[in-house]
Amino acid sequence: MLLAPAIAPASTTTRRPWVSVYAVMFFSTWAGNQFSPLLLLYKQREHYGVVAVNGFLGVYVLGLIPAFLLSGALSDRYGRRPVMFGGVLAALAASTALAFGETGPVMICVGRFLAGIAVGTATCVGTSWLKELSQGVHDPHADAGAGARRATTSFALGSATGALIAGLFAQWGPWPLQLPFVIHLVLTLPFAWLVLRAPETAGVPSTFRVSTLGNRRFLRIVAVAAPWLFVAPSVTYGYLPVLLERTTAGVGIAYATLLTVIALGVSALVQPLVKRRERFDSTRGLIAAIALITAGVGLAATADHLQSATIGLVTAAVMGCGIGVGMVSAIMEVQRIAGPRDLAGLTGVFYAIAYTGFLTPTLLATVSGTLGTTAPLLGVTGLGVLSVLLLVTASRTLRPADPAVAATPPPAAPR
Repeated sequence: MLLAPAIAPASTTTRRPWVSVYAVMFFSTWAGNQFSPLLLLYKQREHYGVVAVNGFLGVYVLGLIPAFLLSGALSDRYGRRPVMFGGVLAALAASTALAFGETGPVMICVGRFLAGIAVGTATCVGTSWLKELSQGVHDPHADAGAGARRATTSFALGSATGALIAGLFAQWGPWPLQLPFVIHLVLTLPFAWLVLRAPETAGVPSTFRVSTLGNRRFLRIVAVAAPWLFVAPSVTYGYLPVLLERTTAGVGIAYATLLTVIALGVSALVQPLVKRRERFDSTRGLIAAIALITAGVGLAATADHLQSATIGLVTAAVMGCGIGVGMVSAIMEVQRIAGPRDLAGLTGVFYAIAYTGFLTPTLLATVSGTLGTTAPLLGVTGLGVLSVLLLVTASRTLRPADPAVAATPPPAAPR
């Protein structure tokens, strides 16, 4: 049996205990997105090619997916606290490695891989933990969607803050390839102890499996929509700044940062509009979200063709709306499907599928030499239209009242 580190018991009477998990998730997701505005800087200063720069995003996904698949199931079995603590340590190690990124691509790849582990663990375990701390004795006044909204806003704000700090230093600050990571290290370290004081909510240890993985709504609705939720940010601030590099010459890094802040800022702003579960159809929310993201990819193709920085900003806003509505809708759908022993595990599977969308810039950059840059984006737009049609069809045949869809009962009270 895996032995968890000795952890001091947490008080179940802590006022608003979800706040500490929210903060830890914020700083962990900060670690993952502080690299994005530096892509152009690495390309310009270190002379990496477009494929290599986008390949660094791919290395990030290599850390994310195993973290999603393993951390959720591990935390269901052994508890949220020890697994989340490991994620925080990975975030600190990632910033340390990336601070030495000028030494060569190996340290960049190591840092990005560790950042993927950190974000994957924090997002998967943190989403489940926030849901459990936003109900019952921990937060009796919270509505049914509070946990989902808190998790997605923490993710969005943490990612936006990381990008903003790194982007400002990259454009105008000293030591742009070191100082952003040092700032993250200094700010995150004092918060690591919060993980060990938050109430444990995993309940009775379960078997290492996800029994709800074959649920029809998960396969036909959540799994179809999930990749698009990260196609949106990867295209918006991972690929579009490179496409508009000529147009934004001289302020390209600041422009990339602005795209990131707009997309994630709008995402955080629209999420509170998704209120109580009983008043919001999460399936329709996913359909609307993927339609918005599809329109955003079409706008990105237009911005590339016209070399328009203004259309790029509109693209970021549209993508942000799609990300915000889509993330909350997807998390609510996953939480409806999952049983109490599968919550973190199924959340991890969802995020693992979703983050495959982050490979989009790498694939687009690979085929751009043959097809150009605009045509592949139009092809992705066509795939988005097809996905919306599949979601509409599935939503008509699979209702939430389907017996295969069970509402998630509250977890066992922590001891």
